[in-house]
Amino acid sequence: MSDMNCPESEPVLPALYLFPVGLSDTPAADVLPQRNLQLLRRVRYFAVENLRSARRFLKSVDRSIDIGSITFFELDEHTRAADIPAMLEPLENGNPMGVLSEAGCPAIADPGADLVAAAQRRGLPVVPLVGPSSILLSLMGSGFNGQSFTFRGYLPVESGARSRVLKEMQRSIDRDRCTQIFIETPYRNNRLISELARVLPGSMSLCVASDVTGSDESIITRPLSWWAKAKYDYAKRPTIFLLYN
Repeated sequence: MSDMNCPESEPVLPALYLFPVGLSDTPAADVLPQRNLQLLRRVRYFAVENLRSARRFLKSVDRSIDIGSITFFELDEHTRAADIPAMLEPLENGNPMGVLSEAGCPAIADPGADLVAAAQRRGLPVVPLVGPSSILLSLMGSGFNGQSFTFRGYLPVESGARSRVLKEMQRSIDRDRCTQIFIETPYRNNRLISELARVLPGSMSLCVASDVTGSDESIITRPLSWWAKAKYDYAKRPTIFLLYN
């Protein structure tokens, strides 16, 4: 029998398991499949983006998890590329390993992708698991083109580079009918909406998806001309932005 449902009596097959993490304070059981929860209770080696949030997440899954028995490897944007392959040693010795992002799916706009790449180069098994992705959930709720889309991450802070990217996005929407998806540092969210409404055509549509899966979830798609006059406050709220025509 395989570990597809991971019954407690079955061994966990050695692989690099990519565990999605909740996007909000919603209970883990509300957004993660049972298989994920069972595996999380049994894996003892994790590469994580943030040690504190990883420990907190595991305790939220099951308070009986012995955090002291788990080995964590910190893998963030400051980790040296040369140090990443050594993190796979437990897996190479036959132990299952997990990867945890700070929120959402690991290896999507996340440094965990570098560990996955190292595992693939070594021929080690990689198992992506089902869970919430703010990017895909926002796209699903936007009403925009879900067959052609681009995730651009953070927009440049420097004004000249930022203007060029905004124009590139406008051309991609007009020419290729490609939905544009991006994020901003939360305290700049309101400023970004104002800038988009000022710089881009008012007929273009903006979807603002905030606190996805959380108690204050809000996914609103309106023309930029509407956003230019609207009252809103997305400061300090995790938010995804999507543009389309």
